[in-house]
Amino acid sequence: MADLSTLARPYAKAAFDYACDHGVVNEWEDFLFIASTIVNDNAFSSWLDNPAVSAEHKSAALVDLYNSNVASGNDSALKQLLDATQSHKDSSATSYNQVSKALENFIQQLAENERLALLPEVYEHFRRHKASNLKQLDAYVTSAYPLTDAQREMFQSRLAASMNASVVIHEAVDPSLLAGATIKIGDKVIDDSVRGKLQQLKTQLMA
Repeated sequence: MADLSTLARPYAKAAFDYACDHGVVNEWEDFLFIASTIVNDNAFSSWLDNPAVSAEHKSAALVDLYNSNVASGNDSALKQLLDATQSHKDSSATSYNQVSKALENFIQQLAENERLALLPEVYEHFRRHKASNLKQLDAYVTSAYPLTDAQREMFQSRLAASMNASVVIHEAVDPSLLAGATIKIGDKVIDDSVRGKLQQLKTQLMA
């Protein structure tokens, strides 16, 4: 049987092509992120597996959860999560649209084909299509201390120039690095941390 990633690919491609053609890429990405988060919840996942629940009910539940927790403007945990993971929306613009009829139909199709469990994979493929389309790369920067605004801007401008692409910085803090940072873009890792340099020196001394 094909793995989840392979099964999700055609759905993600169809979703992205439609969203791109109709100028709603960000709206679809918002929903797919929240839907994949919900589907990853163990209790909800078990509910999805219940054959007694109709496909229409399952898809409607996802849409209702998004509309009532995110698009309604309520300061819910799901909305806060989406606000915190935005890369395409201005920080001052925190309103979200209700789920469109086209997106409802897409989720309904997944439900009817018993493919709602694929939503996390669909979301990841959708993001890759978007990044490829916009020449956008995700850079995962792990630093010993939280980045300052100046450091963040420096990383972004230098990486954008070297990669010839728009770069989205994802930050994490790891005090064990001692100082400096590591940067991961795709399969490429740049280790400019003090811990990494000490390990290199140890390797050289033991050679």
